Amino acid sequence: MRHHTPFEQLLEDAGLMLEKPDGFAVQTPDVNDVLSYEHAMEHRERKLAVRYALRPINMVEIGYEDPHNAAPEPNHLFPMLFQSLISGFSGGGSSPSSEYSTADARTRFNADWTGVAVMDVTRDSSDEYGRLLLLALHKNKASDACVIVLFDEYADVKPGINTILGSPKFK
Repeated sequence: MRHHTPFEQLLEDAGLMLEKPDGFAVQTPDVNDVLSYEHAMEHRERKLAVRYALRPINMVEIGYEDPHNAAPEPNHLFPMLFQSLISGFSGGGSSPSSEYSTADARTRFNADWTGVAVMDVTRDSSDEYGRLLLLALHKNKASDACVIVLFDEYADVKPGINTILGSPKFK
């Protein structure tokens, strides 16, 4: 059973700053089989939602047994987990993704690694929205963070998405 830590405390533990975008109301996070998240918001007027999942490195437990003690290093796992999340949310469907350059990741998010992907979502992931944008952020020795943006038509919600994507930044 997962210990419940308030979202504001997770932000502090993760070393992440996050401005609440205008026009959104906080929602109770739903259960999701692909990725549990700690904070959810829905736009009051547009069909747009955002979910935040934060994983401070000091809370990450790696269940791995190897007689040679070659357990994975937590700071090197996130690119692989990113691809796994894409597969889970899209059900293996088309999902263009890219990684930011190290310089761009640092400039935009003060992160050591950042990836972004857009995909159609399976009904298991969302029965209200058809598309998903996944922004994944990693700061060495600090935390992993996922920003999940749910929408139907990009053109209808582009300003809201840009605001959401401009918000998270590591301290």
